[in-house]
Amino acid sequence: MLEIITPSVLTTIQDAGRRGWQAFGVPLSGPMDAFAWRAANLLVANPPDAAVIEFGYTSAELLALEDCLVAATGPAFALFINERPMRAWTSIYVRKNGHIRLEKLDTANWGYLAAHGGITSALALSSRSSYPAARLGASQFVTGHILTIGPSRASLPALASRTIDPLPIQYSPTPTIATIPGPQQTYFTHSALRTFYASAYTITPTSDRTGYRLDGPPLERLIPGELISEGMARGCIQIPTDGLPIVMQADCPTTGGYPKIASVIAADQPILAQVPIVTGKIRFTETSIEQAQTRYRALQANLTKNIIQPDDVSWL
Repeated sequence: MLEIITPSVLTTIQDAGRRGWQAFGVPLSGPMDAFAWRAANLLVANPPDAAVIEFGYTSAELLALEDCLVAATGPAFALFINERPMRAWTSIYVRKNGHIRLEKLDTANWGYLAAHGGITSALALSSRSSYPAARLGASQFVTGHILTIGPSRASLPALASRTIDPLPIQYSPTPTIATIPGPQQTYFTHSALRTFYASAYTITPTSDRTGYRLDGPPLERLIPGELISEGMARGCIQIPTDGLPIVMQADCPTTGGYPKIASVIAADQPILAQVPIVTGKIRFTETSIEQAQTRYRALQANLTKNIIQPDDVSWL
């Protein structure tokens, strides 16, 4: 079990998401950075869809109430065990009463803490993912909150010191994000399309797990008015009447009525999610569906391939 001493300003539990309920208007949810979430589970030898703790925006502290194996991933936090700095993206054996601290850095937004056995919070619509807006899943985290962990299936010390090298993703505060054309790209002038791909955008402080609102040059419509609401997925870039893009995120609604100029490819969604709010700068580029699929497959394959077992770790 893990006891929360200090929650981050946005602490949630996230598994693979609430699949199968979007037809009823329930968002998918799941992790903001699916790469870091999956890496955390792999490092502690969890099933790929196990629930982990997602921390956002501020530091957090926990207490291990029993021996456990944990891994902290994501570029947003530095990890300390009993006030000793520890390596992120690595499985670590923590003894009972061990103090776990994740110190927020200015480089990104989200961090993950996985524990061997997975977080076993209550299921809601077949998922443990938190969706606070609908009170689905665990969503009220305060000092003293206890998180239970599933039973161990292996010797925890034997699983310690697994790491990932090299990390097959390039986080950046100033990334160029690949997109595929949206279904309403023809709603915009040629000048607006040039502006969209030539300009730098920042993420505004009003952004959250539902969507990232961007600030930058507004985009001019060729066709005015709104759409009849249609299906929407994470990564869709909507352009409302003010011309400023909104990139849909993990808790995005299942339908929307603003035209979509483009959609962020799956391989770049984790990179976009971690761009620092206000200070980071985002540029967009266009790619093909085939290239997007190739990049996603390579990212997933390299993550698994680059897991290094303890016997292979030269720095121990």
